[in-house]
Amino acid sequence: MSENLTLDGLAVPLRVLRLLAVDFSHLPAPDVQVTPIYPNRLELSFHRGLPDFEVWREALGISPDAVVYREQGGGRTRVLKASVDFAGASLELTGYSDVCASQLVGGAA
Repeated sequence: MSENLTLDGLAVPLRVLRLLAVDFSHLPAPDVQVTPIYPNRLELSFHRGLPDFEVWREALGISPDAVVYREQGGGRTRVLKASVDFAGASLELTGYSDVCASQLVGGAA
């Protein structure tokens, strides 16, 4: 991260966001993050379940084998992560989904 970074320093992920808005305007809207901490990264997050994550993963041609699965919140939240280089930026997808109470160890809610 550069302390003197200007908005122009974020041109790569902002350009990618513009391309995605044109090429994939029909896909579900993600939460979007661009930060000067990682000036070549664009993050798309999906908090309404995993189907939106999967639609984007498929549209971007990311292999299912490239998806990393983990849990957080004491096993109550599923998290899928995948990344791909897209038009010069690191594009990161993250999907979140609640784990059903019946799937928790011992069925605890």
